[in-house]
Amino acid sequence: MRKKDKKLLIEDLTQQLTDNNNFYLADISELNAVDTSDLRRLCFKYGIKMQVVKNTLLKKAMDNVERDLEELYSTLKGNTSIMFAEAGNGPAKMIKEFRKKSERPILKAAYIEEMTYIGDEQLDFLVAIKSKDELIGDIISLLQSPVKNVVSALQSGGATLSGVLETLSQRSE
Repeated sequence: MRKKDKKLLIEDLTQQLTDNNNFYLADISELNAVDTSDLRRLCFKYGIKMQVVKNTLLKKAMDNVERDLEELYSTLKGNTSIMFAEAGNGPAKMIKEFRKKSERPILKAAYIEEMTYIGDEQLDFLVAIKSKDELIGDIISLLQSPVKNVVSALQSGGATLSGVLETLSQRSE
């Protein structure tokens, strides 16, 4: 690879690392062509952009980013692919689903909203992290709950009151 091409690749990786708050580093080595193609299709289904990168170029790109990514340097050994996603738990869910039929990909590390997670043993924890949309949904549900209780109480109280009035009107006849 020419020096000019490497520089362009580093700039592209730097931009992607800057633009994305969530990315995963994984080892997809030992996957055959069919499995790799299936993995790429699954990434597309989950809205994940996956790219195989050279460790030295990725490290240089990480150096150019204004975030503290030094904890991830130790994971840059062997084959590395980087996965970018909007949802912090998206790649973890995708890896978990893909592992039902294969032992790979192996999670090396994840960077989610300024937090670093190192090692494949973090996968179950990362799956359980709620995405931004899920958290917003939970908050809306919590806010709606008291309102629903008040409306329900008013409706049931109205039915009780109308029942009492109807009974009283029937007695006077």
